[in-house]
Amino acid sequence: MVRTRFAPSPTGYLHIGGARTALFCWAYAKRHGGTFILRIEDTDRERSTQDSVNAILDGMGWLGLDYEGPYFQMDRLARYREVAEKLVADGKAYYCYASREELEQLRERQRARGEKPRYDGRWRPENAKRAGLKPPPDAQPVVRFRNPDAGEVTFKDLVKGGITVANGELDDLVLLRADGIPTYNFGVVVDDIDMAITHVIRGDDHVNNTPRQINVYHALGAGLPLFAHVPMILGADGERLSKRHGAVSVTQYRDDGYLPEALVNYLARLGWSHGDEEMFSREQLVEWFDLDHISASAARFNPAKLAWLNAQYLKAADEARLAALAEPFLTQDGCDLEKGPPLARVVALLRGRVNTVKDLADAAVYFYRVLDPSEQLRRQHYAPDAKPVLLDLRQRLSKIEWSRERIGGELKAVLAEYKLKMPRLAMPLRVMVTGTAETPPIDATLELVGKEEAVRRIGKELERYPD
Repeated sequence: MVRTRFAPSPTGYLHIGGARTALFCWAYAKRHGGTFILRIEDTDRERSTQDSVNAILDGMGWLGLDYEGPYFQMDRLARYREVAEKLVADGKAYYCYASREELEQLRERQRARGEKPRYDGRWRPENAKRAGLKPPPDAQPVVRFRNPDAGEVTFKDLVKGGITVANGELDDLVLLRADGIPTYNFGVVVDDIDMAITHVIRGDDHVNNTPRQINVYHALGAGLPLFAHVPMILGADGERLSKRHGAVSVTQYRDDGYLPEALVNYLARLGWSHGDEEMFSREQLVEWFDLDHISASAARFNPAKLAWLNAQYLKAADEARLAALAEPFLTQDGCDLEKGPPLARVVALLRGRVNTVKDLADAAVYFYRVLDPSEQLRRQHYAPDAKPVLLDLRQRLSKIEWSRERIGGELKAVLAEYKLKMPRLAMPLRVMVTGTAETPPIDATLELVGKEEAVRRIGKELERYPD
């Protein structure tokens, strides 16, 4: 059975790259009826925080990526110690007492000779014996892996193809630090073996770690999972993705008014494709997802494309759901939703004109509180010769049954009587009632603002209208 895992380090938020990796792991497991595991690699005790753990869990929950777990590496220290000691007992690892100062001096000498800095194996038992090295009193050793001296590591990456690395390029990595905390390359192997992971899908920044890990798998007599290293995500300018490109936390997109299904859809298309399909549901993603169609080249993150895609999902979303999402934005903006039309009706009118729920709420404000027009808008749209027309229209609107059809009828009647075109009347009217020059059709807007409020706002602005 397929078993995948996402293993973030809780040293920050769940960012776009991590979320895409999690999504690929989740979709592949779901496609094959398998299990997707969340494992928190929290062994960096200086930088790991509970806030980061919460942010990861929050982001996964919002994206709808259900999982087994979470499991925490710090809960498994006894297990790592057990495995490390077994490797020592089997002669496949050894205790190393080299101090940090010694190792730094070693690296400096190697760099001075133009060599690649690497551990020289001085505490391998046979080398230590030959050199007459004795463990320093009270020293706490690390456990180092005895990497094979000859041969090579070859594996088939499901994205990148065949990869071969000579063992001579690899030194004896630390498995267990002196404080009992495993290094990444050791902890991840023990965890993946214990959790029976069949497919390791992760970012291609881990490609160089894979040969080291494969040697540890072999030393433990364990079968290998299949590896798929996904290329990184770049900004639209081709540079490494950063905050200035929109690489903020997943939950920031939630807070900015994106829908999770839109972000899932967009992330899936960052480096994977199913023909020319641009929009697809979560269910379709699970049905279609495979590793064969992950691109071997880096994907580019395009905020404008994400905004467009989110707009398409907004148009199709349930109005009541969008109203519930927009309500906190409006409340924060000082709107009293009891003093305006039902928010679901406002959503239905506006959602085709915006990219995010936040944009939707911003566009809805004038339905719930007065927005005074700027002096610039007044100068631009309040033509003096239109004032008599607007006075007449206000009188007519105050007497009709309030519906979009009747409002539209009165507008047409006034335009015909005064021989005007619609913009001549609609633009000042729009500014008077909404405080902005951009709204949906004016008859629909007036209907939702309400008869009493619309007539009152027009009258208030007519007092400031130039003669």
